[in-house]
Amino acid sequence: MVKLRLTRIGAKKAPFYRIVATDSRKARNGQYIEQIGYYDPTQNPSLVNIDVDKAKDWLTKGAQPTDTVRALFKKHGVL
Repeated sequence: MVKLRLTRIGAKKAPFYRIVATDSRKARNGQYIEQIGYYDPTQNPSLVNIDVDKAKDWLTKGAQPTDTVRALFKKHGVL
């Protein structure tokens, strides 16, 4: 099953995440299929960049977003 989830790439105490489409059996920071956007919670307000076309394409293909990614999608009008 393909999941839309966050992959952490930030340093210690400085989180930065990519929003990626990946196989649910892969590790959190493992290989992914495609990068959809990024999320930086350290900024005030949080910085989010989502490629809406790619996100909607993956959702129509049946990819399941995690709870956090679903909340980000709702906040930015993807869902």
